[in-house]
Amino acid sequence: MNPGNAVGGPHSTSGMVAQNYMYAQQQHQHQHQHQQNAMSQSKGIDAANYQNQAMYARIGGQGMSAAPGAIAGIYSSVAGNSAGSMAPASALGAGGISGAHSNANGSGQAVVNSENETLYQLMIELFSATNREQALAELSQRRDQNPDLGLALWNAYGVMTILYQEIIAIYPLLNPPALTMPVSNRACNSLALLQLVATHEHTRMQLLKANVPQLLYPFLSTTSKAKQYDNLRLTSLGVIGALVKYDNHEVISFFVTTEFLPLCLKIMDIGSELCKVVATFIFQKIILDDGGFHYVTSHPKRLHTVLVILNNVINQMVAAPSGRLLKSVTKCLIRLADNPKAKDEMREGISEHLRDSTFAQIFAEDVSYRRLIYQLMIKLT
Repeated sequence: MNPGNAVGGPHSTSGMVAQNYMYAQQQHQHQHQHQQNAMSQSKGIDAANYQNQAMYARIGGQGMSAAPGAIAGIYSSVAGNSAGSMAPASALGAGGISGAHSNANGSGQAVVNSENETLYQLMIELFSATNREQALAELSQRRDQNPDLGLALWNAYGVMTILYQEIIAIYPLLNPPALTMPVSNRACNSLALLQLVATHEHTRMQLLKANVPQLLYPFLSTTSKAKQYDNLRLTSLGVIGALVKYDNHEVISFFVTTEFLPLCLKIMDIGSELCKVVATFIFQKIILDDGGFHYVTSHPKRLHTVLVILNNVINQMVAAPSGRLLKSVTKCLIRLADNPKAKDEMREGISEHLRDSTFAQIFAEDVSYRRLIYQLMIKLT
């Protein structure tokens, strides 16, 4: 379990794949734009207007459904609530993105159309080097306004390539640490849009099959505690959390085989509280899958490392208890107790803070935590 193996820096396989992919996309895009200009000239149409109309057509070329989930959706799952709200399938709106929140009256539809036009224009402005940073920020701020923005981003020609470029561009600033807050915020806005794609039911698996999550591993491997780096780690974990929360075996297998677990465990051990919460949630989802569970428990050293880190997380909460994190860790221990070797080791080495009065206040106030502790203790008897 070498964390270094999981780091996909700019010269790693994942970085080279992304660069080659983007180069091919750019060549295709240049050729496509040349054809558009030729068509517009032959028809007497203004080239810029024609390209904008073509962009609208590409964005709105499919029926769309399901709502995007932000990090808040992952947090609700961690806390034991529903796994993100899901909007019903809706008809394609007049502008291309579905009007899931539109009213039956004309004024409501007009508002939806206006919002869609704004989203379209912002996506077009991503192609402008001058306007891109502001467009990324505004799209990120508006990510909850339309349930199909993730699908629109995936299908809008060239937009995903732009997001990949934004992510890869800051690799050189990771080591040695040279990342500023504005640059970090810009990358986090790109990651927030990537999370919409990871959440949407029609694009989730396509994103995974393109190996896009590996582009985020360099961010997860950083160790600086500065806020700009912590924000990168948290937003990257949000993308991965959006993928794993739907309990898909293929998704879990991807993260097991691409050596994500060492990075996840490291963040659980030394990350900020919010990063610990999301990383522990992701780890919990991985071991709930039979394949992930076998991977963790089949090697004694790996299992021991996991149990040590879970104990560390518990011990670190003595100074600042977190009910949400405590419940996630307890759920992980309950699952690992299904393995006889893990159960034996936990009987002797589980943190005493789970048994004494350290977390008495959480125990008294949170019924769900009490149930988890009772379940764990019964399993260990």
